[in-house]
Amino acid sequence: MNRVPMTEEGYRKLKEELEHLLRVERPKNIRDIEEARSHGDLSENAEYHAAKERQSFIEGRIRELQAKTAMAQVIDTSKLKGSKVAFGAKVKVYDLSTDEEKEFQLVGPDEADVNSGKISITSPVGRGLMSKEVGDTVVVKAPAKTIEYEIIEISFE
Repeated sequence: MNRVPMTEEGYRKLKEELEHLLRVERPKNIRDIEEARSHGDLSENAEYHAAKERQSFIEGRIRELQAKTAMAQVIDTSKLKGSKVAFGAKVKVYDLSTDEEKEFQLVGPDEADVNSGKISITSPVGRGLMSKEVGDTVVVKAPAKTIEYEIIEISFE
């Protein structure tokens, strides 16, 4: 059983979603099913079928979140330090082809969010940055193109 690294923030978000599903969504869905059942013939009851589909989604997501939180290896990134890129690092890079600076934080696969600058350690960019130091150039072969970054800064917060 392989543990999956995760930041404390990522773990907290998964736990909050799980609790919301267990305490709010599941009970509401049960009430929706009971109400739809009271309307009579279930074979032609669209409300009932929609509520049962929703129940299936909720139960599947609950199982998925329980598995993810059970497999999580929560890492306090504020206690990390070093001169090389590692899990939890915030990395400022210079894109050599676009002349732009970008900043990424390397996180676990379940908490990656490109729009907020969080990239998975298993992504092409994440794998390329791992173990590199300030001043290193990283060539990343992404599906659409090849990207070249120069590492400007590495920090752990």
